[in-house]
Amino acid sequence: MRKLAVYRNKEYAGMLTELSRDKYVFRYDDAYFADSNKPAISLTLPKSLQEYQAKVLFPFFFNMLSEGVNRQLQSRLLKIDEADNFGLLAATAQYDTIGAVTVKPIETS
Repeated sequence: MRKLAVYRNKEYAGMLTELSRDKYVFRYDDAYFADSNKPAISLTLPKSLQEYQAKVLFPFFFNMLSEGVNRQLQSRLLKIDEADNFGLLAATAQYDTIGAVTVKPIETS
């Protein structure tokens, strides 16, 4: 199991968890979810539910990944399997992303 803390404008919004290669969960943080002034991180992940489950990496997060030659280069340089979407997201979406959302790996024991 791997986990990523999800931030919107540097404010903790929730957690993205990969339970297996075919089970993903995004859960809004309790305080973030309860605050009606804080927007959803995505139109596809509205604050109407606190937790979402999917069999593939949610399209919102998948679309934060590079494609083509850039993805190949990142995979090679970071020594991450090109098919490991979650690993690439963890390694590349921490700082300079297009939009307000970033992610940071959470160490699990």
